[in-house]
Amino acid sequence: MKARAALALKAGAPLVIDEVEVAGPKAGEVLVQMVASGVCHTDAFHPIGR
Repeated sequence: MKARAALALKAGAPLVIDEVEVAGPKAGEVLVQMVASGVCHTDAFHPIGR
């Protein structure tokens, strides 16, 4: 199934909102629709890959 995700593709670059393919729920799991989420500013600007 497809889902929208905020992707950190490069250190220091803005997050990219894109569709990604994810596996559906398996036996014993549930699917939850998130409508909002917060991102800590330190997570949004963390130097990825350093």
